[in-house]
Amino acid sequence: MPQAQRFKRGPTPPRLLLPALAAITAGACGPSAVLSQADTSSVDQASELSQISSSQMIDESRRTAIVRAAARVAPAVVSVNVMRTRRVRPRTMWESMILPPGAQQRSTGFGSGVIVSEDGIVITNDHVITGASEIKITLPGGRDFNAEIVGTDPVADIAILRITGDDLPVAPVGTAKGLLIGEWAIAIGNPLGNYVADSEPTVTAGVISAVDRNIAPSSEDEGFYFGMIQTDASINPGNSGGALVNAQGDVIGVNASIISRSGGSEGLGFAIPIDRALQIADDFLEHGEIRRAWVGIDVEPAEADAWGRTRGVRISRVTEGSPADEAALQRGDMLLRANGRPLSGPLDWEGVLLDLRAGNGLELSVQGQSRTIEMEAMQFPSSIAARVTLFQDIELITVSSQIQGELGLSSESGALIADISTELTSRTRLQMGDVIIQMNRTRIRSAEDAASFFDELTGQQGRIVVYLERDNSYYTTSLSWRG
Repeated sequence: MPQAQRFKRGPTPPRLLLPALAAITAGACGPSAVLSQADTSSVDQASELSQISSSQMIDESRRTAIVRAAARVAPAVVSVNVMRTRRVRPRTMWESMILPPGAQQRSTGFGSGVIVSEDGIVITNDHVITGASEIKITLPGGRDFNAEIVGTDPVADIAILRITGDDLPVAPVGTAKGLLIGEWAIAIGNPLGNYVADSEPTVTAGVISAVDRNIAPSSEDEGFYFGMIQTDASINPGNSGGALVNAQGDVIGVNASIISRSGGSEGLGFAIPIDRALQIADDFLEHGEIRRAWVGIDVEPAEADAWGRTRGVRISRVTEGSPADEAALQRGDMLLRANGRPLSGPLDWEGVLLDLRAGNGLELSVQGQSRTIEMEAMQFPSSIAARVTLFQDIELITVSSQIQGELGLSSESGALIADISTELTSRTRLQMGDVIIQMNRTRIRSAEDAASFFDELTGQQGRIVVYLERDNSYYTTSLSWRG
């Protein structure tokens, strides 16, 4: 990604001023009080140069670091316009009579985004484009582009879009690592959306108030945010997805959330570190999915002191055969730091996992142990397990001890439904995440067992009673079979 470049200083004021002023001074202090025509010309020239120099100095003083940073990034901060379509359900008998079948209602929304590459990759928030049937990107100059979704990550609240066009502006990106508390922070976005005639973004300024903030949801519609940058630069609705910029003019974060009693900015704004957003973009562009890592432990809060403060997290479970198991971690161990980040509670641990990828190293500091425990994270067992396909509509994987630990299953064996078509779900009431543990009187211990069961029913018909685990509870359902 482009690295930050230092701005050159503005043009130096003319250096003719001092000689001209010297000439005036010499004439005034001489024996004659009458100025010659040449002297008068020198005075006029000096006055004119003085005015030019003063104007240039004032103009240069206006071009602060904030002005220069905004000018560097603002051309690549775009407006994200969203069209949503939903089916209208009649609320009264009268509405059911007048509404046509399949009536739909359209609604619009807007947010911000930032172009981070020449091939038109735009980063915004997942909540900005959720449920969109159409997305239009508007550049500050007024150009419109239809956007396609490359991928969305609701966990991190990041969405990756792509637009196609010539001469697209690109924002220089930096890093959120090493941010200084109190350094300048500039928020650039489109809080007014289409309520104003022009498409130029809005700029607000403040400082970095804190880093590594964990934000708990304030309503049912919002999720957790981990490891966020806090700023008092004004962030308002519509700013979501816009850029948080440092004084050098580098993007350091993606504006995402505020804490507010009024609904407007109260100096408590939060941005997702740009490093995380770029990593998610790389995942989608290279692999087509997010490839987060698994270490095989669950944690719980430590006991609080008399003031309600906690330090560290306690391991509540270690999965057999996991990286944590191989590193000799045990249930009850107290983790104090992870990759150098202090752990005050489970949210800090989740923040570490959010940015961890398969193959990354993880260093853990354990209370009472002088050594630093090192391990290498791996892909989630369920994502790399072999899959068995049935009827082209359902994919099964065998429950192993690792998958049991990963998903927190009660069953030690069975056939986990890893994927199933919407049509088959509606017909059978089976759903993704169910674990089939028995069909009729046949115990199902693996995906292969389930496949063999249906193979033996070829040419037969009847009903099949399926016993399954769902959300740590056990259910039965029946299927009509005709082989």
